[in-house]
Amino acid sequence: MDVPPFRDHRLPTAERARDLLSRLTPSERVAMLHQHAPAVTRLGLAPFHTGCEALHGVAWLGRATVFPQPVGLAATWDAELVRRVGDAVATEVRAKHEADPSVSLNVWAPVVNTLRHPAWGRNEEGYSEDPHLTAHLATAYCRGLRGDHDRVWKTVPTLKHFLAYNNETDRSSTSSDIPPHTLHEEELPAFREPVEAGVAGAVMPAYNQVNGVPAHLQAELFDELRSWSEHSVALVSDAAAPTFLVSLQRACPDRASGNAAMVRAGVDSFTDDDADARPTIERIEEALDRGLLTAEDVDRSVLRLLELRLRTGEMDGDADPYAGTGTIDLPAHRELAREAAARGVVVLRNDAGVLPFGAPGSVAVVGPLADAVLTDWYSGTPPYAVSLADGLRERPGTERVEVATGADVVALRVAGDGAYVTVSEDGATVVADGVDAGKLARFDVTDWGDGVLTLRSAASGRLLTGAAWPVRADADRVGGWEAQEIFRRHVHADGSWSLLHLGSGRWVRVQRGTGVVCAEARTLDEAARFVPRLLESGAARVAEVAARCDTVVVAVGNDPHVAGRETQDRPHLLLPDAAVEVWRAAVEANPRAVLAIVSSYPYVLGPGVADASTVVWSSHAGQELGHGLADVLTGAVEPTGRLAQTWPARPEQAGDLFDYDTRRQQVTYRHLPADEGGVPTFAFGHGLTYGTVGYGELALTAGVVTAPRESRDHPPLHPAGSSSTHVVTARVTVRNTGDRRAEELVQVYSLGCPTAPLPTPVRLLLGYRRVVLAPGDEAVVEIPFDVARLGVWDGVPDGGMLDGALRVQPGEYTVAAGASSADLPVRCRLTVEEPSS
Repeated sequence: MDVPPFRDHRLPTAERARDLLSRLTPSERVAMLHQHAPAVTRLGLAPFHTGCEALHGVAWLGRATVFPQPVGLAATWDAELVRRVGDAVATEVRAKHEADPSVSLNVWAPVVNTLRHPAWGRNEEGYSEDPHLTAHLATAYCRGLRGDHDRVWKTVPTLKHFLAYNNETDRSSTSSDIPPHTLHEEELPAFREPVEAGVAGAVMPAYNQVNGVPAHLQAELFDELRSWSEHSVALVSDAAAPTFLVSLQRACPDRASGNAAMVRAGVDSFTDDDADARPTIERIEEALDRGLLTAEDVDRSVLRLLELRLRTGEMDGDADPYAGTGTIDLPAHRELAREAAARGVVVLRNDAGVLPFGAPGSVAVVGPLADAVLTDWYSGTPPYAVSLADGLRERPGTERVEVATGADVVALRVAGDGAYVTVSEDGATVVADGVDAGKLARFDVTDWGDGVLTLRSAASGRLLTGAAWPVRADADRVGGWEAQEIFRRHVHADGSWSLLHLGSGRWVRVQRGTGVVCAEARTLDEAARFVPRLLESGAARVAEVAARCDTVVVAVGNDPHVAGRETQDRPHLLLPDAAVEVWRAAVEANPRAVLAIVSSYPYVLGPGVADASTVVWSSHAGQELGHGLADVLTGAVEPTGRLAQTWPARPEQAGDLFDYDTRRQQVTYRHLPADEGGVPTFAFGHGLTYGTVGYGELALTAGVVTAPRESRDHPPLHPAGSSSTHVVTARVTVRNTGDRRAEELVQVYSLGCPTAPLPTPVRLLLGYRRVVLAPGDEAVVEIPFDVARLGVWDGVPDGGMLDGALRVQPGEYTVAAGASSADLPVRCRLTVEEPSS
């Protein structure tokens, strides 16, 4: 019997998808448009749904390797490393799929929104403020997720979130208003390279509106995006976005009209009503009956979804090269996680020469992140976790490690009563019945800033949580879509506290008669008042352990579920006061102090910490955080991390979170003023080595070039193998003048053309290359770049967003090279002439 064409893996995917579509009934086709598509048994189609979260490891599906957050992976500036991480993640997605076929091989990663503003709650999910570096690293991650088979994809990556999405506050109703130059120079380029490279099979539109039109209805931009690829690209909606078209954005009068508008615009899959496909099916059928949609509109979307599914090898049986290859927690994945954690550590300042430690001797590790590894919303469950204290304990030459979290130890007595709040050893009972401040009444109080606290019971060793009713003390960590383990402290005039449970928005009260503690009061007046009794000062304990050790490492930063995450932008950019006080207590007791910031985003280092002489940064780097940091701090691994995002010197330097015109605001490294007012604390591209690298000369293979013709896109960062006649190679001479091996990330920038009629960026990354130098070594580093990267958008007067072209303007450009966007010691001229007619 002949094999049906859709089962013949020798045929092109598009041909197989068309054959499969022809065999589906109209009702089966409509059902395919929901995220949870039913089985079609007669054709051998299993149930399918879009979406498996795999941002930096497999999320929400239990045990899986947890790699550094994307913002930390970006700090490696190492596309091959990022590709290997993507490949490891795809292997683990395959393992989850083999154990449970309902796990989708369509992964919802990576996020390619540029990190325009550091207050964005989802900053950790992106790569960089530079769109081309973002695209370059996202393409690498997608290559790993996709695999290298010519036909079957290991997983099918989905780029998120198209387009201009950088605020969580009112994210589904606000409009990201962007001029055409921002669209073409900074927004579209982040998506283009992975689509054009053929390694992204889907794209998710954003919740927000763009210039007043919902992102899910941007038909013209969807067409532009799809024009970049020879293959189909499916569009999958974000969760509940179809509903928001009607309820929040008021763009459509009813759900049938909204669903029809989305399909006509080019969206193919509806992520709505959770797993219940019925409402979507009914509304699509209603839209067909009302003439708002045609069968051809539905077929076009279904065809793209079938192509996505066929790419996963779903219909290939034994011909799927990845079948049976999935594995979780391979030794190689552990090694890769450690390598990635270390390579993403950035040494920001080493003025006192404290780093590297070498043989650490005695080390005090203090602060809330001293002995903790925190995960974020898109993390899986790590098979193990190595904290900074753990990592330093394992280093050869460590005599002892002492830990102090900086948390105050308090007992809470009910005001007007002699009873203390106590916790049973299993954490199941929290009740005001204590007669003294013994172990059952002791809480470690960690201040995460702005009055937001976590309270850990000494009796149970776990966090107080309002996830159950009444309050319990049985949470291992802060987590969940609505974090249930955080409270806001209100201090009354008499010094007593009331606690607002942030997960429920209810105040904590004590029930009459039983003394049971519950988060149920609606107003502050109904809340219990607690008299705090300080049993141990966190700052005093920090100073004590710091003073008796050779070196102190102060580990502070954020909890990824607190004060900045999906649905919640950061309240401000400053390092919390409590963290500053931990630092001051430590450095005053021991000047050999290292400020180790572990965070999902940059901070403004304000008074009390701005003068810290030794500063390092890591993202929340997953299960190997501690090894990665310890490897760099002790010099076992040379520091190679470089910032992919600016750390502003002042909050106003970051601009307005809701203003997307970066050029007009003079924000991001591209547009910061060249004068002293534009100097950040730590610039884009910044990061120190333990060696000393000097820059000698910068020369170009061509000092005069002809401008390329107008185009609709910039070329990628690395034009290797390009046949373009407009590729120029920058040759940068660097020398290691120190006594240690050094890895330098040599960066080349354009500093613009002041005489050009259209504004050019103040600085623009053209390319980069890493070089390893032994002491005394000199090297000439060659960094090619395409002159077309200098193009700026030249729009048609009174035209639309896509009317115009990117044009390289003739004139004298300054090309510079150095260690960051603000440290460019060598420069030369590049003359661009008019293109010949």
